[in-house]
Amino acid sequence: MSIEKDLFKLKPIAYTTMADQVENHLREYIIKRSIKPGDPIPKETEIAQALGVSRNVVREALSRLRMLGMIESRKKRGMILTQPDVMKGLELIIHPTILDEHVRKQLFELRLVLEVGLGDLLFRRKSDEHLKKLDAIVEREQKATTQIERIRCEVDFHATLYDMAGNETLKRFQDILMPVFEYVVEYESKLDHTSVGSVTHADLVKILYANNAEAYPNAMRKHLMPHLDHL
Repeated sequence: MSIEKDLFKLKPIAYTTMADQVENHLREYIIKRSIKPGDPIPKETEIAQALGVSRNVVREALSRLRMLGMIESRKKRGMILTQPDVMKGLELIIHPTILDEHVRKQLFELRLVLEVGLGDLLFRRKSDEHLKKLDAIVEREQKATTQIERIRCEVDFHATLYDMAGNETLKRFQDILMPVFEYVVEYESKLDHTSVGSVTHADLVKILYANNAEAYPNAMRKHLMPHLDHL
């Protein structure tokens, strides 16, 4: 069945000024037809005729999908479905200076949960190079004489764990959350009373060297407990 004939099975919407409804219809159409990245989608005029709306409404709906990275225009091919960059939108909006305290707390909690569960990937993909990098950070931390140095070691250690995990999406998500992580760590350093986790970075590295995957989640949980207490 041709795209044009199949498109006419969509029911016209009642309102001609609701671009969000057109957007939802197009999403449903893409899903039901199992359209894949690289496949063409109907033309603007065809969509407008099938849904009974103006081309301006359709243009606005398509613009939204284009901003999400779901579609793009190709020369001689028209509009095609693309592979959206799921992290792009988050990269643009997640920064502690434009987020309120509640959202910062939620995001920081999310990061803590991710790090407790990171062990399964770490023990599969860790290398001698990764472990030596962690050793160097621990050594820097032990020699640190200022709070700024200790904060830098804290940030570098956890960033290295995400590198070790070898998952590009997780790494990008960690990069997105890094400003929030740095913000919270710096905030905690200014508290009158700070607690220290019963498991240090050095302890975590020993567990990685020993290949003790079962001990890692609980050890990381104990290491992060001061952060959870402050939250």
